[in-house]
Amino acid sequence: MKYLIVSDIHGSLPALEKVLEFYKEQACHMMFILGDILNYGPRNSIPEGINPKGIAERLNSMADEIIAIRGNCDSEVDQMLLDFPILADYALVADNGKRLFLTHGHVYNEEKLPKGKHDYLFYGHTHLWKLEKKENMVICNTGSVTFPKGGNVPTFAIFEDGKVSIYDLNGTKLKEVSK
Repeated sequence: MKYLIVSDIHGSLPALEKVLEFYKEQACHMMFILGDILNYGPRNSIPEGINPKGIAERLNSMADEIIAIRGNCDSEVDQMLLDFPILADYALVADNGKRLFLTHGHVYNEEKLPKGKHDYLFYGHTHLWKLEKKENMVICNTGSVTFPKGGNVPTFAIFEDGKVSIYDLNGTKLKEVSK
């Protein structure tokens, strides 16, 4: 299966539209959203094209293709707009015998790993993309498609056949790691 993994949309419909265009072009099977979907957050500026209702409509139309996690800016009110669950702190996905741990990053992250064996850790929250092999795990911070930090461009990830790739919003591959 081919999964697109995105985090920290923060209410920007133009950023989400670019991600969804890539999702369709690449014939992805599912999208994993690692939190901070609709709300721009009190510490951020108002994003270009803020449209939480528009985002909810676009994502609800593909609700059966989405696994989503609660970010620190997501709330029960946000859940009321969305037709797929978003309030869990993490999800564990098994793909061809590999365990993918999905979380936002404010509860679990590479400094505070969840208990158990995981082959891949996907998180966001810091808005700083990262992709590396560490011991027996691939660690991927998808960055943010709306508010990248540290001089980074907006980014998201693809997981397919054990490979993780980071892409910018123009579809340019920035890095790839295999386990």
